[in-house]
Amino acid sequence: MKPKRIRLFVKPYCPWCHRAIDWLDARGVDYETVDVIADEAAYAEMIRLSGQELAPVVDVDGEVLADFGPDQLEQFWNRLENNNAGLASA
Repeated sequence: MKPKRIRLFVKPYCPWCHRAIDWLDARGVDYETVDVIADEAAYAEMIRLSGQELAPVVDVDGEVLADFGPDQLEQFWNRLENNNAGLASA
């Protein structure tokens, strides 16, 4: 099952955010980048989804991972992939 919507909430000068972007890009994942500094509503949504103000936050069809590095993102992605065959080819 291919995810319907992948959003990555980022802060432009956040090195962890850039690592998440690099990780997703390297795997050819189609996602939407949401700049929470430029958009107050997006910032409020990120907090509502994750319960915190730290970025990055990734939302994959309602499954949320917050304040993570590449290792945590890979574990999260692998778990989703196991639950939803075909996620890696999103």
